[in-house]
Amino acid sequence: MASIFTKIIEGEIPSYKIIEDELCYAFLDINPLSEGHTLVVPKKEVDYIFDLDDEIYHHLLEVSKKISRAMDSVLDCDRIALSVVGLEVPHAHVHLIPIREIGDINFSKARVAMSDSKFQVVAKNITEALIRLYPDFA
Repeated sequence: MASIFTKIIEGEIPSYKIIEDELCYAFLDINPLSEGHTLVVPKKEVDYIFDLDDEIYHHLLEVSKKISRAMDSVLDCDRIALSVVGLEVPHAHVHLIPIREIGDINFSKARVAMSDSKFQVVAKNITEALIRLYPDFA
């Protein structure tokens, strides 16, 4: 059975897409810890991130780095934290979370409520910054 991320990648479930390439798909987390919380997911459905083949693993981290730089340029935060938990969905993924302090990356804290229009604006701003910084993503 396909994971929820595979269904998002295949367009069966809507998402606030940031960017997509041949190996990865990035989109806003719909239950964000902070505004701009982004998930970067390999298209290949593999449960455990360290079971990814080297090409996909390295590409996932490279894409995550580029997205984090774009996020940092348009979001009000001190840093972009990277977290790999892997327990909630059986499909490898990386969380990119805008933070100001260490407690901002606590997954048991209350989530940020955002409207559909706010999600759309945040996704658009990150995508535009990503393309501005890395035109090869266009």
